[in-house]
Amino acid sequence: MMSTAPAPRPVSLPVLLIEDEPAVMAYVRAALERNGYSVVCTESGVEGLRMLGSGEFLGVVSDMRTPGGVDGADVHAWVSRNRPDLADRIVFITGDIANEETVATLSKTGAPCVEKPFRVQQFISVIERTLGKAL
Repeated sequence: MMSTAPAPRPVSLPVLLIEDEPAVMAYVRAALERNGYSVVCTESGVEGLRMLGSGEFLGVVSDMRTPGGVDGADVHAWVSRNRPDLADRIVFITGDIANEETVATLSKTGAPCVEKPFRVQQFISVIERTLGKAL
């Protein structure tokens, strides 16, 4: 007789969070996890690209400015070339919205951006529109 075990529940892919400020990383991670997303964190764009090259992610949340010579614009450009499935699943966060480079990057990529400091609900609303609701 065959067993009729329930189908396994789909496992949600994690969100890759690239943020170099520990307090902001903790805040964003907690907001995502409280809303059902799993999160993998890194402090640099360089490490983020390494992780994107070898892992599967639901999407990317990236600060515009990170140490190590790879910023949010570089992450988006790499994703567009190497992981086009994620190109429209990037959300930027920044406290530097008035910077000309930031404005140019946002205009060029069309990626949503949430300005620091932000409220959790404002952030989650953008995440859900961009990545979908967590499973």
